[in-house]
Amino acid sequence: MKTAHTPTPKLVTEQAEGIPGYTYGTAETAASPLTMQDLERLKAVVGLTEEDQRALVDAAGILADQADDMVTAYRRRLGELPFMRPYSGHPDGRPNPEYSAASKPRFDRFIIDACTRPLDQDWLNYQQEIGLRHTRAKKNATDHADSLEHIPMRYLLAFTAVVIATAREYLAAKGASPEQVDRMHAAFTKSVMLHVTVWTRPYVDAADW
Repeated sequence: MKTAHTPTPKLVTEQAEGIPGYTYGTAETAASPLTMQDLERLKAVVGLTEEDQRALVDAAGILADQADDMVTAYRRRLGELPFMRPYSGHPDGRPNPEYSAASKPRFDRFIIDACTRPLDQDWLNYQQEIGLRHTRAKKNATDHADSLEHIPMRYLLAFTAVVIATAREYLAAKGASPEQVDRMHAAFTKSVMLHVTVWTRPYVDAADW
């Protein structure tokens, strides 16, 4: 699934506050309905440990420069599925390069954030924001895009498998030992699952979630 290497832009790796629409830690981000107790329980269920968080720091050192490659590969794979194209293109499935270019730095940054951001209230709030941006509540609003207004939760969940499975080859790309790759990949898997789980909150009534 790997693509030709394109270094992740410094805007993403070093100047994230300048990414359009990237509102992490700002008042523009939605307030999460979840509590820190909710988050601690989710961390316990997914099995995210302090050792995993150390492994994620190591993973960040490997993945940061490859984040742009990873997102390019994800989008290429989704683009091969005609029924998925209208969610990132125009509603009739035609490409929407302006939308793709505007949203890509934020998607790139997700790879880094998944390895580096502390799991605190700012984290909870921004995951709520990301979830909302997949639903009718905020889809297309950030980039004023002409695209389908809602990504069904089933596709959000199903594509998580691709993000997780393909991460291994990127983690192995810089010469880490198989044991190190296993350790980092396990931690990245837990982190991605934690993120996506919280993204589903805007899709579901509180009592059902």
